[in-house]
Amino acid sequence: MRAFVITGPGRAEVQDVEPPVPGPGEVVVEVERAGVCGTDMEFYSGAMAYLRTGEARYPVRIGHEWCGVVREAGDGVDPAWLGRRVTGDTMLGCGRCARCLGGRQHLCAGRYEIGVRNGWPGALAERLPVPVRALQPLPATVDPALGALVEPGGNALRAVDAAALDQGERLLIIGPGTIGLLAAMTAAARGVEVHLLGLAGPALEFARSLGFTRTWTSRPERAFDAVIDASNGSGSPALAVQAVEPGRRVVLIGLSAGPSRIDTRDLVLRDVTATGILSASGGLAGATGLYASGLVDPRPLVAATVPLEEAGLVLAGRRRPEWGSAPKIHVDPRLPG
Repeated sequence: MRAFVITGPGRAEVQDVEPPVPGPGEVVVEVERAGVCGTDMEFYSGAMAYLRTGEARYPVRIGHEWCGVVREAGDGVDPAWLGRRVTGDTMLGCGRCARCLGGRQHLCAGRYEIGVRNGWPGALAERLPVPVRALQPLPATVDPALGALVEPGGNALRAVDAAALDQGERLLIIGPGTIGLLAAMTAAARGVEVHLLGLAGPALEFARSLGFTRTWTSRPERAFDAVIDASNGSGSPALAVQAVEPGRRVVLIGLSAGPSRIDTRDLVLRDVTATGILSASGGLAGATGLYASGLVDPRPLVAATVPLEEAGLVLAGRRRPEWGSAPKIHVDPRLPG
């Protein structure tokens, strides 16, 4: 089968590789759509932290935002999965350790991460092996574009849940990228007043085109009932703590390339709760439900869908002008190159 492979920093190609064979408890999914995200771009540039820690190494087959159809089932898998449209969890815990048994399999020390950690192949390929326990069924109303947005949507949903806001309260989201906009859509669907903070330019203009007119390019003077940092700015976490109402919550889901520091005195003296969010685990069903209901429709975030052969250009940041400012690019492995 055809698969997109990153062979080193700035080097990638579509290769013919052996198709996956489902092991016990696994299925093989024919990929309909896969999203490209910042983690994938870090693998392409060589900046991904796992490359330094040994948790990942080249060659890497990326792609952890995906949807598709179950085509093969391994031993012990209910045949009813065959032919079903699905997406799935990126985080694959061992299933035996205390973290996995306690419902924190996304934090398992020995976990695989699809397309990211410990060599599990990703979804920028015609077929993808997945443990059946990680699957999330998709209803007919969730098309391939929505299906490949469930994983980032699950991250955003968990961030909004962690903000613990009531209807009518004010939320500041730092970073109007894919996760920030998905969090904005999710919060708005709950009746939260959403504000977005980002750099002046196309990203904020695109956010306004979606109806998010409360935008800022510098720290607002007012305080917010919660702040979500969905940016990659090293100074954003500290800004989030300063911008939140005392006694309320800051949610951290963005990652900067270098260390980001918070003065813990600001947390203590203002009685602020800071929460980190890693992965969509636990949020996939909720995101699927939001999309299926029509309460959240993130399809405008997808700028274009390209074949595997164009994934390298996307990872290098070479966007076509006609794609506009929408943040997300999807890959359809079935498209001719």
